[in-house]
Amino acid sequence: MTVAEVLEAPPPLTNNQVELLREAICGPQIVELRAKVRELEQVVSGADGEPEDQLVKIGVCLYLLADHEEADRYLKHVKTTSVGLYHHALVLTAMNRHDEAAARFAEAASKGFDEIDCTLRQAGSIRATGKIDEAEQVLRSIAASAASRAEYSFQMGCIWADRGDALTAIEYFERAVDMDPHHSRALFWLASENALRGNDEEAIRLYEQSLSKPPHYTGAILNLGLLYEDQENYKAAAYCFKKVLDVDPLNGRARLYLRDIEATQDMYYDEDSARQEARMKQLLGRPVTDFELSVRSRNCLENMNIMTLGDLTEVSEQELLAGKNFGETSLTEIRELLSAHNLSIGLHMHKVHAREPVFEQNLSPEEQALMNTTVSELNLSVRARKCMTRLGISTIGALLQRTPDELLSSRNFGVTSLNEIRARLSEMNLKLRND
Repeated sequence: MTVAEVLEAPPPLTNNQVELLREAICGPQIVELRAKVRELEQVVSGADGEPEDQLVKIGVCLYLLADHEEADRYLKHVKTTSVGLYHHALVLTAMNRHDEAAARFAEAASKGFDEIDCTLRQAGSIRATGKIDEAEQVLRSIAASAASRAEYSFQMGCIWADRGDALTAIEYFERAVDMDPHHSRALFWLASENALRGNDEEAIRLYEQSLSKPPHYTGAILNLGLLYEDQENYKAAAYCFKKVLDVDPLNGRARLYLRDIEATQDMYYDEDSARQEARMKQLLGRPVTDFELSVRSRNCLENMNIMTLGDLTEVSEQELLAGKNFGETSLTEIRELLSAHNLSIGLHMHKVHAREPVFEQNLSPEEQALMNTTVSELNLSVRARKCMTRLGISTIGALLQRTPDELLSSRNFGVTSLNEIRARLSEMNLKLRND
């Protein structure tokens, strides 16, 4: 059945027809679908009154195309068609109008739409307003008939996530995906969790899977683009940001990210320097246990928590000699080891001191606690979080010791991330050094 046949079929629009429209959006028929929607819009605008069946077809198509504001403009007038009421509730959910969405799901059920599905979605709307216990009670009340559905596991996962139990939430999200491999919202949550834990490859796979079936969520596309960019797959990253702008031309984040991509591609890339840097990074990461050292030296280094060659380049000879049982013999042994690799003790001490936060001595206990707060409390985007990790910045105090230029010198750290961090710090009446 073609797009034209679906949209020209007699009312009411059925769930099977909605699935056909969903498949069309994933393929070349999307061009035809957009054209048919424009035709229907012209019919509605020139008709006496507003024929509900046409409103439903237009609104559902716009929802699948992720144009929520326009979809709401048509679907808000639907009064009796269950498919239209249900999809209007989905649109309201996407627009974070959760109280209205809950009421609309109830209307859809009263007009004959799948009652269990409507109740599951209604529970999600209730949870989104902060009534977690009430939402769980709704889910428990239909568990006997709903537990076998992917949406039930997803909603339960959201409840546990809101309560801060990430591991239990992940179990539910994974169960939802096992039941429905295209459950985009469960896949989005799993992808986000993997990205948060640094599992970039798995996060990319899950984001890609979540985008295999419309509607395509802007957050998923943006996050996937950032992950592509972090892996220096700039072409794929640019495609993601352009895709967001196709739907939402005014999306500021996508526009700034795309601008950063274009700036990155114009930068000179010294391949030889990059290879040399990679070799040095690998050498500095080698454990001291890989080398022939005396038992005393090995034990002394372990007691001082010095595990790699890089650690040895970030301490002074005085600090080593201050270690228990560490004497001149051990010091000579370490000097010879580093010299054999064109390194020396204290070679990179300037990097350590540059990273160490220097606080005023008269900070109050509250201010000191704020300085020691982890940067994760800033709720930064994926890109900004990764840049913080790459720079070794774990606390707000350490972040405040950095200048804007120091941050911008990090790979993939652009003006977008800098402005994001400035905004978060400004909310706390803080700012970067020399800012």
